[in-house]
Amino acid sequence: MTSIQGTQSRAGSRILSVGAARGDLVVPNDDLVGPIDSSDEWIRQRTGIITRVRASEGVGAVDLAETASREAIERAGLDASQIDAVIVSTISNTVQTPSMAALLTERIGATPAPAFDISAACAGYAYGVAQADALVRSGAADHVLVVGAEKLSEVVDPTDRSISFLLGDGAGAVVVGPSDEPGISRSVWGSDGSQWETIRMTNTLGSMRDGAAWPTLRQDGQSVFRWAVWEMAKVAKRALDEAGVQASDLAAFIPHQANMRIIDEFAKQLKLPDTVAIARDIATTGNTSAASIPLAMHRLLEERPELSGGLALQIGFGAGLVYGAQVVTLP
Repeated sequence: MTSIQGTQSRAGSRILSVGAARGDLVVPNDDLVGPIDSSDEWIRQRTGIITRVRASEGVGAVDLAETASREAIERAGLDASQIDAVIVSTISNTVQTPSMAALLTERIGATPAPAFDISAACAGYAYGVAQADALVRSGAADHVLVVGAEKLSEVVDPTDRSISFLLGDGAGAVVVGPSDEPGISRSVWGSDGSQWETIRMTNTLGSMRDGAAWPTLRQDGQSVFRWAVWEMAKVAKRALDEAGVQASDLAAFIPHQANMRIIDEFAKQLKLPDTVAIARDIATTGNTSAASIPLAMHRLLEERPELSGGLALQIGFGAGLVYGAQVVTLP
């Protein structure tokens, strides 16, 4: 029987570059406190958010994704035609089909690269990196574009006190390519669908046919906080173990930008030394779900370019409840 000749596997993959796009509108806490009967001080104390960025009415999540992708591809020293696959993590696509990834691929000139969306909310970027790593290491692709893109302002109920004041708009993109040494560790990822009501939409699309209101996001804040701090700290420690490193080996910690209190408690649970830079992009960007980790990475590297080449622990967690974490070499 004739054997099938497969593509040659590689020693590893790594993130080659990162790009970012943030909403064009800066929204301070004072603009949101009226409908939720709150204050700037209350929001800062509970979340660490001072402002968040949101996109104008005519700017969609795919527009943000395009801007971030073009920067990432340019910084990788590539042409869009060299992108072998496009993965977009989003819960902001305005239609069930076609995928945002397919539209993005056409816009940036990466056609006919395979393209698909991931619906894993705040863990979506980590899921995308896990899949890009597998594609590159297996030899199925040379370069994979991974994008987290959200316009969460479109699913905000301004009177909701559980999550509405957290949310922002933006996109972050990375190019994953081959490496002689592993630059992305084995991912620790999973889900617990039994707790789907913890972070959820208020209505289904089908219910809208019967006159239900536009679906918006809700969360059980206390349950999410406890789950993130205690259970996700365990996941983060497992990711360090999979990478064969200790917290003291890290140059940076880049968690999903859900809440500043969660980030600070994470740091305590992981016993991160002062030498580890901690991404706190949430203070001025807000919670951008799938976009938050690459956006935070982009800002951290802009502010601390000497971190390039160091190790970073990144972890995403959120609706589903889903989670994903890996240790990566910073571009």
